[in-house]
This record gives sequence, C-alpha cells and structure tokens, in this order.
Amino acid sequence: MTKSLFNSFEDVSSKQWKQKIQFDLKGADYNEALIYKSLEGIDIKPFYNQEDITDIKNEVSHPSTWRNSIKIIVDQASNSNQKALKEIKRGAESIHFIISNEQIDPNDLLLNIPSDISIYLETDFLSSTYIQKLNEHAKETHLDIYLLTDIIGNLAKTGNWYDNLTTDHTLLNTITTNSNLKSTISINLDLYQNAGATMVQQLAYGLGHANEYLHHFESNSITTLKNTIPVFKVAVGGNYFFEIAKLRALRILWSALALEYDVIPECHIIAYPSHRNKTILDYNVNMLRTTTECMSAILGGADTIQNIPYDDIYHLENDFGTRISLNQLLILKNESYFNLVSNPASGSYYIESLTNQIAEKALELFKNIEEGGGFLHQLKSGIIQKKIKESAEKEQELFDNEKIILTGSNKYQNSEEHIPSFQKVVFPEKKIRKTLLSPIITTRLTQKIEAKIKTTTT
Repeated sequence: MTKSLFNSFEDVSSKQWKQKIQFDLKGADYNEALIYKSLEGIDIKPFYNQEDITDIKNEVSHPSTWRNSIKIIVDQASNSNQKALKEIKRGAESIHFIISNEQIDPNDLLLNIPSDISIYLETDFLSSTYIQKLNEHAKETHLDIYLLTDIIGNLAKTGNWYDNLTTDHTLLNTITTNSNLKSTISINLDLYQNAGATMVQQLAYGLGHANEYLHHFESNSITTLKNTIPVFKVAVGGNYFFEIAKLRALRILWSALALEYDVIPECHIIAYPSHRNKTILDYNVNMLRTTTECMSAILGGADTIQNIPYDDIYHLENDFGTRISLNQLLILKNESYFNLVSNPASGSYYIESLTNQIAEKALELFKNIEEGGGFLHQLKSGIIQKKIKESAEKEQELFDNEKIILTGSNKYQNSEEHIPSFQKVVFPEKKIRKTLLSPIITTRLTQKIEAKIKTTTT
C-alpha cells in the first residue's frame, strides 16, 4: 500500500499559521489587514482548518438531487398550459404557476402535464373551493403539486390580510386539512432578502414566520405538518459562500424548530436569484450573477432551483430571456455535473464554520423575537420593518461608497450606454392606501444610479 502523502507533513496549528502570517505582514495589523467584517456580524478569517469545526455537531441534510423550474404568470389557462408544455420539452423539470384569479381552471392549466413534473401553485387569492379543485385534480392525476399558501407572507408584503385575521386563518385550516397535495404551506424568505435584510435576519424572520404557523396548528389540533412538509421560498444573493451557508443553516434551524412541535424535520427549499442586485446598466452581467447564485443554491442544498431571466427586472416575459435562464440550469446539471455530488459543501472548513455561525446568530435573534412577543406581534408593531430598513440602508451606503461592487453600475460604468425601456418594474412603488400595518418594502441597490442616468440622458 502506498504511504499517504499527508504522513510526510507535520500538523500545523492555527496559532502557527497566524504567527507566520503576522511575520509576513511586516508590522501591519492582522485584524485590520486580513479580517473581513461581514454585514452578518461574522468576522471572516484569511484561513480555516480542522480546529474551526471541532465543536460543530450539527449535521446538515442535503437532497440527493435537484430539479430546475420555470415560473409562469398565468393570464389564461390554455395559453399558460401550452407555455408549460413547451418548456418541459426544452428540459424543465418543474413548473411554478402564479395564478391571479379564480377563473383559471386548474384542470385546463394542468392538462397533459406529465406525472414526473413537479408543480408549484401560488395564488393571489385565498379560496378553499379553488384548492378543493386542485385536491381532486392531484388525486386523479397523481401529480406532485406543492401549494404555496402563505397568509403571513401576504400580510408582510401588502400590509393587509387577504380578508382579515380570523377569516384567513379559518381558510388556512380548511386548505391544509385532508389534502392530497405534497405541501400546502410556504414561508416566503425572499421578501426579506429583496428588502435588504441580512442573512441572519432572513433566517430568523423566516423561522419566526414558520413558528407562527406551527403554533397556530398546534393550538387548533391540526396535524398538517406531521404528514407534509413546508416549502421555504428563498432568494439567493451574490455573496457566494455565505449564500451556500445560508441554505444549509436554514435546514438546521427548521429541523430544530420542527422537533419542538414533533413534526417532520425535513423541509423543501425552492431557491432563485435575488432581484436586489440585478441592474439595468450593463444588464448582460445579470447572466453571470444569476449563474453564480444558482450555483450557490445547488451547493447549499435547494430542492428546486428556479432561475430568473437576465432582463426580468425591466422586460416582460419573453421567449429568449426564459430560454436562456433555463439553459443556464441545464448547463449546470448536464454539462457541469452539479447534480452528481451529494452534499458537496460538507467537510469544507470555511463553509461548515459559516453555516454554524449563521445558524447560531439566527437562532439567537429568533429567540429574541419570541421573547418580544413573537414574529406577528413585532411585524404589527413595525419592529421587523424598522430592523430590515436599517440593514438595507447600511447595505445601500456600502454600495454608494463602492464597498459593494456591481460591475457596470457603480464601477466600470459605460457612460455611453443606452438604458433599455421599462416594460415593467419588478419592485413598483407602493400605492398609498389604508393598510393594517406598514408593508415590507423591496428595493434594488442600483435604483438611484439608474434614475440619475436616465434623467441626464433624456
């Protein structure tokens, strides 16, 4: 047997590495020169080794594979059905339908969808009658349908319940009882990310958000989550390794919370690139951003990856943008083989350490939220909105001062670039109307720069 190469080298401790680095710095301060202060309050060291994961006991579950997904805004059942069938032929493995009204017949929408295609259904309304139709369709066709019902997410996003607290929770009980669907509950973390929350806040708020559902079901003796799993919708930003750790930490946190309620400790994660760091200026760079963000989602352990088109923030849905977004995922799976390694981040000293620190900080914040009355109480009192706004302003300041770089926007900008016309606005300004509470406001980092350039060129 060949002697292991590692036996030829002596172990080097962290202390020895640090001493060597300090010697090479020639008097420069180690902490000032090499320690990176993250927005999450985690100090990033220049190196990591076995000593950094010695006390870590959390084991992170990881799906055996992942599916790609395409989002379709449903305007008319038959048209959207044809779009879905076309994308399935191109390689889509799951479809995410956004349904705007109850006139959309689910039988027409899901006609001829193959049984091996996972379906995510999200409605802009709350209706037990409509969900019953979905239940019947799922029973007859054996389709795997994930219903993304999130009444708390709607409250946080719009400032209002669909109807009112009592009616929404009563309908929620009906929707989640005796269901033939794979899942009926979702927790929307992408709202917090796109509003500028730190990763620690995203996870803590998501956990508090989920805890409200668990507490409600337990109080009403509803055993929904003992048999099905919730879906977490997660937006992935550009901080590559941190985003990998964020998704891994989410599974740890959900597992810990689920055990307290004696429900299934697994969750289903559907992840997609964030809109917050996408730009109109040099917009083709968005393809690079979405590629690395999808990579983070895969390595972090998302069950389903839904890419967004590079022109999604200003352009209406179009065949070219949609096809490119799907092809990016097909390349990652079929040419880069990102589906062949199980739990690829496991054992990485850096990622394991990041995962543990993010999970610990998020758990600490979650406990503070519960001690302060719980997530809904803090949302209604405006505490959550205030904290997110503070984090967003800090991130915006870093971007404005070029501490956070978005190529083509606040760095290496093309002064003669033509700004494309807006067919839509991904984060439109909130209309002034009466709301129960202040909604969480989503924004992009480059909006001020784009508005300034657009003003000077018109």
